[in-house]
Amino acid sequence: MTTTYQIGSRLFEAGFRALAIDLRSIGHENIPTSGPAVIASNHIGYLDFAFVALAPPRPRREVRFLARKEFFDQPVTGHLLRKMGQIPVDVHGDAMAAASQAGAALAAGELVGLHPEGTISPSFVPRRAKSGAVRLADAAGAPIIPTAVWGSQRLLTKWRPARPPRHITVMVRYGEPFFPTARTGMARTREMMERIEELLAENQASYPQRPGPPPDDWWVPAHLGGSAMTPEEAEARLDEQTAERREKRRGTPTV
Repeated sequence: MTTTYQIGSRLFEAGFRALAIDLRSIGHENIPTSGPAVIASNHIGYLDFAFVALAPPRPRREVRFLARKEFFDQPVTGHLLRKMGQIPVDVHGDAMAAASQAGAALAAGELVGLHPEGTISPSFVPRRAKSGAVRLADAAGAPIIPTAVWGSQRLLTKWRPARPPRHITVMVRYGEPFFPTARTGMARTREMMERIEELLAENQASYPQRPGPPPDDWWVPAHLGGSAMTPEEAEARLDEQTAERREKRRGTPTV
Protein backbone atom coordinates (compact mmCIF):
# COMPACT_ATOMS: atom_id res chain seq x y z
CA MET A 1 0.00 0.00 0.00
CA THR A 2 1.38 3.41 -0.98
CA THR A 3 2.17 6.03 1.64
CA THR A 4 -0.38 8.49 0.25
CA TYR A 5 -3.15 5.88 0.41
CA GLN A 6 -2.15 5.01 3.97
CA ILE A 7 -2.33 8.67 4.99
CA GLY A 8 -5.75 9.18 3.43
CA SER A 9 -7.20 5.95 4.77
CA ARG A 10 -5.96 6.59 8.30
CA LEU A 11 -7.54 10.04 8.31
CA PHE A 12 -10.88 8.45 7.40
CA GLU A 13 -10.34 5.78 10.06
CA ALA A 14 -9.64 8.49 12.64
CA GLY A 15 -13.02 10.00 11.79
CA PHE A 16 -14.67 6.59 12.20
CA ARG A 17 -13.09 6.25 15.65
CA ALA A 18 -14.17 9.76 16.66
CA LEU A 19 -17.77 8.78 15.90
CA ALA A 20 -17.31 5.39 17.61
CA ILE A 21 -18.51 3.61 14.46
CA ASP A 22 -18.80 -0.16 14.75
CA LEU A 23 -17.57 -1.11 11.25
CA ARG A 24 -18.16 -4.77 10.48
CA SER A 25 -16.64 -6.55 7.49
CA ILE A 26 -18.20 -9.81 6.29
CA GLY A 27 -16.84 -11.88 3.43
CA HIS A 28 -13.70 -9.80 2.92
CA GLU A 29 -11.88 -13.03 2.14
CA ASN A 30 -13.70 -12.87 -1.21
CA ILE A 31 -11.49 -9.95 -2.27
CA PRO A 32 -8.65 -11.48 -4.31
CA THR A 33 -5.17 -10.85 -2.96
CA SER A 34 -3.89 -9.93 -6.42
CA GLY A 35 -5.14 -9.16 -9.88
CA PRO A 36 -7.91 -6.88 -11.13
CA ALA A 37 -11.49 -6.92 -9.89
CA VAL A 38 -14.47 -4.57 -9.83
CA ILE A 39 -16.11 -4.00 -6.45
CA ALA A 40 -19.73 -3.05 -7.15
CA SER A 41 -21.72 -1.77 -4.17
CA ASN A 42 -25.17 -0.39 -3.45
CA HIS A 43 -25.27 3.31 -2.57
CA ILE A 44 -27.14 4.71 0.44
CA GLY A 45 -24.79 7.30 1.96
CA TYR A 46 -22.03 9.72 1.06
CA LEU A 47 -19.38 7.71 2.94
CA ASP A 48 -20.16 4.35 1.31
CA PHE A 49 -16.99 4.35 -0.77
CA ALA A 50 -14.82 4.80 2.33
CA PHE A 51 -16.57 2.04 4.25
CA VAL A 52 -16.37 -0.39 1.32
CA ALA A 53 -12.69 0.36 0.76
CA LEU A 54 -11.64 0.35 4.43
CA ALA A 55 -13.86 -2.29 6.06
CA PRO A 56 -11.52 -5.26 5.44
CA PRO A 57 -8.91 -5.72 8.16
CA ARG A 58 -5.27 -4.98 7.43
CA PRO A 59 -3.43 -5.92 5.34
CA ARG A 60 -5.86 -4.67 2.74
CA ARG A 61 -5.55 -3.77 -0.91
CA GLU A 62 -5.97 -0.29 -2.28
CA VAL A 63 -9.28 0.42 -3.99
CA ARG A 64 -9.61 3.05 -6.70
CA PHE A 65 -13.17 4.28 -6.25
CA LEU A 66 -15.10 6.34 -8.78
CA ALA A 67 -16.57 9.37 -6.98
CA ARG A 68 -18.41 12.46 -8.16
CA LYS A 69 -16.15 15.35 -9.15
CA GLU A 70 -18.03 17.66 -6.76
CA PHE A 71 -16.49 15.82 -3.80
CA PHE A 72 -13.01 16.56 -5.12
CA ASP A 73 -13.87 20.28 -5.19
CA GLN A 74 -14.37 20.34 -1.41
CA PRO A 75 -11.17 21.26 0.49
CA VAL A 76 -11.01 18.50 3.11
CA THR A 77 -12.80 15.67 1.30
CA GLY A 78 -11.09 16.46 -1.98
CA HIS A 79 -7.68 16.39 -0.34
CA LEU A 80 -8.37 12.97 1.20
CA LEU A 81 -9.74 11.56 -2.06
CA ARG A 82 -6.69 12.69 -3.99
CA LYS A 83 -4.41 11.26 -1.31
CA MET A 84 -6.13 7.91 -1.74
CA GLY A 85 -5.88 7.99 -5.54
CA GLN A 86 -9.63 7.97 -6.10
CA ILE A 87 -11.08 8.69 -9.55
CA PRO A 88 -13.24 11.80 -10.14
CA VAL A 89 -16.35 11.41 -12.29
CA ASP A 90 -17.70 14.50 -14.05
CA VAL A 91 -21.30 13.38 -14.52
CA HIS A 92 -22.15 16.67 -16.25
CA GLY A 93 -19.06 16.70 -18.46
CA ASP A 94 -16.58 14.11 -19.72
CA ALA A 95 -17.63 11.00 -17.80
CA MET A 96 -15.58 8.85 -20.19
CA ALA A 97 -12.35 10.23 -18.69
CA ALA A 98 -13.17 8.41 -15.45
CA ALA A 99 -13.93 5.20 -17.34
CA SER A 100 -10.56 5.48 -19.06
CA GLN A 101 -8.75 5.89 -15.72
CA ALA A 102 -10.68 2.98 -14.22
CA GLY A 103 -9.87 0.80 -17.22
CA ALA A 104 -6.19 1.65 -16.92
CA ALA A 105 -6.24 0.77 -13.21
CA LEU A 106 -7.81 -2.62 -13.96
CA ALA A 107 -5.29 -3.24 -16.73
CA ALA A 108 -2.57 -2.62 -14.14
CA GLY A 109 -4.07 -5.31 -11.88
CA GLU A 110 -5.76 -2.95 -9.40
CA LEU A 111 -9.11 -3.01 -7.62
CA VAL A 112 -11.70 -0.54 -8.87
CA GLY A 113 -14.80 0.31 -6.85
CA LEU A 114 -18.01 1.95 -7.98
CA HIS A 115 -21.71 2.31 -7.27
CA PRO A 116 -23.64 1.00 -10.30
CA GLU A 117 -26.73 3.02 -9.33
CA GLY A 118 -24.82 6.22 -10.04
CA THR A 119 -26.23 8.18 -7.12
CA ILE A 120 -27.53 7.61 -3.60
CA SER A 121 -30.87 5.84 -3.33
CA PRO A 122 -32.97 8.00 -0.94
CA SER A 123 -35.37 5.08 -0.41
CA PHE A 124 -32.38 2.90 0.61
CA VAL A 125 -33.64 0.33 -1.90
CA PRO A 126 -31.25 -0.31 -4.82
CA ARG A 127 -32.14 1.76 -7.87
CA ARG A 128 -31.94 0.63 -11.48
CA ALA A 129 -28.23 0.29 -12.20
CA LYS A 130 -26.15 1.58 -15.06
CA SER A 131 -24.01 -0.86 -17.06
CA GLY A 132 -20.64 0.77 -16.35
CA ALA A 133 -19.46 -1.82 -13.82
CA VAL A 134 -20.20 -4.71 -16.16
CA ARG A 135 -18.60 -2.97 -19.14
CA LEU A 136 -15.43 -2.22 -17.18
CA ALA A 137 -15.21 -5.79 -15.93
CA ASP A 138 -15.87 -7.23 -19.40
CA ALA A 139 -13.20 -5.06 -21.01
CA ALA A 140 -10.58 -6.02 -18.42
CA GLY A 141 -11.57 -9.69 -18.11
CA ALA A 142 -11.97 -9.00 -14.41
CA PRO A 143 -14.47 -10.53 -11.97
CA ILE A 144 -17.11 -8.49 -10.19
CA ILE A 145 -17.29 -8.57 -6.40
CA PRO A 146 -20.90 -7.76 -5.47
CA THR A 147 -20.97 -5.79 -2.23
CA ALA A 148 -23.64 -4.43 0.10
CA VAL A 149 -23.30 -1.72 2.73
CA TRP A 150 -25.90 -1.02 5.41
CA GLY A 151 -26.07 1.50 8.26
CA SER A 152 -24.05 4.18 6.49
CA GLN A 153 -27.24 6.10 5.61
CA ARG A 154 -27.62 6.90 9.31
CA LEU A 155 -24.41 8.96 9.24
CA LEU A 156 -24.53 11.10 6.13
CA THR A 157 -26.99 10.75 3.28
CA LYS A 158 -28.99 12.72 0.75
CA TRP A 159 -31.56 15.22 2.06
CA ARG A 160 -30.79 14.60 5.73
CA PRO A 161 -29.06 16.97 8.21
CA ALA A 162 -25.29 16.57 8.39
CA ARG A 163 -25.27 15.70 12.09
CA PRO A 164 -23.81 12.19 12.25
CA PRO A 165 -24.65 10.36 15.50
CA ARG A 166 -22.20 8.21 17.44
CA HIS A 167 -22.08 4.46 18.03
CA ILE A 168 -23.62 3.52 14.69
CA THR A 169 -23.03 0.04 13.26
CA VAL A 170 -22.06 -0.10 9.58
CA MET A 171 -21.97 -3.49 7.89
CA VAL A 172 -20.15 -4.21 4.63
CA ARG A 173 -20.70 -7.63 3.07
CA TYR A 174 -18.60 -8.83 0.12
CA GLY A 175 -19.93 -11.58 -2.12
CA GLU A 176 -17.99 -14.14 -4.11
CA PRO A 177 -16.25 -12.84 -7.24
CA PHE A 178 -18.14 -13.83 -10.37
CA PHE A 179 -18.28 -13.33 -14.12
CA PRO A 180 -21.79 -12.48 -15.34
CA THR A 181 -23.00 -15.00 -17.91
CA ALA A 182 -26.09 -13.34 -19.39
CA ARG A 183 -25.93 -12.41 -23.07
CA THR A 184 -26.62 -8.68 -22.97
CA GLY A 185 -25.08 -5.91 -20.92
CA MET A 186 -28.47 -5.07 -19.45
CA ALA A 187 -29.06 -8.67 -18.38
CA ARG A 188 -25.55 -8.97 -16.94
CA THR A 189 -26.18 -5.78 -14.97
CA ARG A 190 -29.42 -7.25 -13.57
CA GLU A 191 -27.49 -10.39 -12.64
CA MET A 192 -24.99 -8.26 -10.70
CA MET A 193 -27.70 -6.25 -8.95
CA GLU A 194 -29.57 -9.40 -7.90
CA ARG A 195 -26.45 -10.54 -6.07
CA ILE A 196 -26.03 -7.13 -4.43
CA GLU A 197 -29.68 -7.18 -3.33
CA GLU A 198 -29.26 -10.65 -1.77
CA LEU A 199 -26.24 -9.45 0.21
CA LEU A 200 -28.13 -6.32 1.27
CA ALA A 201 -31.05 -8.42 2.55
CA GLU A 202 -28.59 -10.44 4.64
CA ASN A 203 -27.17 -7.24 6.13
CA GLN A 204 -30.62 -5.90 6.94
CA ALA A 205 -31.74 -9.17 8.54
CA SER A 206 -28.65 -9.39 10.77
CA TYR A 207 -28.26 -5.68 11.57
CA PRO A 208 -27.88 -5.43 15.36
CA GLN A 209 -29.45 -2.01 15.93
CA ARG A 210 -33.17 -1.31 15.71
CA PRO A 211 -34.93 2.01 15.02
CA GLY A 212 -37.18 3.85 17.39
CA PRO A 213 -40.75 4.84 16.50
CA PRO A 214 -41.40 7.32 13.66
CA PRO A 215 -39.71 9.57 12.73
CA ASP A 216 -36.64 7.83 14.18
CA ASP A 217 -37.14 4.97 11.74
CA TRP A 218 -36.48 7.24 8.73
CA TRP A 219 -33.47 5.10 7.74
CA VAL A 220 -35.50 1.89 7.36
CA PRO A 221 -37.04 1.21 3.91
CA ALA A 222 -40.81 1.42 3.64
CA HIS A 223 -41.13 -2.23 2.62
CA LEU A 224 -39.44 -3.20 5.88
CA GLY A 225 -41.85 -1.12 7.93
CA GLY A 226 -39.80 2.08 8.17
CA SER A 227 -40.71 5.64 7.28
CA ALA A 228 -38.16 6.12 4.47
CA MET A 229 -39.70 7.37 1.24
CA THR A 230 -40.79 4.71 -1.22
CA PRO A 231 -38.71 4.04 -4.34
CA GLU A 232 -41.39 5.80 -6.41
CA GLU A 233 -41.30 8.89 -4.19
CA ALA A 234 -37.51 8.89 -4.25
CA GLU A 235 -37.35 8.68 -8.05
CA ALA A 236 -39.83 11.52 -8.41
CA ARG A 237 -37.77 13.76 -6.17
CA LEU A 238 -34.53 12.78 -7.91
CA ASP A 239 -36.13 13.69 -11.24
CA GLU A 240 -37.08 17.09 -9.82
CA GLN A 241 -33.53 17.63 -8.57
CA THR A 242 -32.08 16.69 -11.95
CA ALA A 243 -34.41 19.12 -13.72
CA GLU A 244 -33.48 21.92 -11.30
CA ARG A 245 -29.78 21.33 -11.84
CA ARG A 246 -30.24 21.25 -15.60
CA GLU A 247 -32.05 24.57 -15.56
CA LYS A 248 -29.41 26.07 -13.29
CA ARG A 249 -26.63 25.06 -15.69
CA ARG A 250 -28.58 26.66 -18.52
CA GLY A 251 -28.98 29.83 -16.49
CA THR A 252 -32.76 29.64 -16.73
CA PRO A 253 -34.76 30.21 -13.53
CA THR A 254 -37.06 27.35 -12.54
CA VAL A 255 -40.78 28.01 -12.30
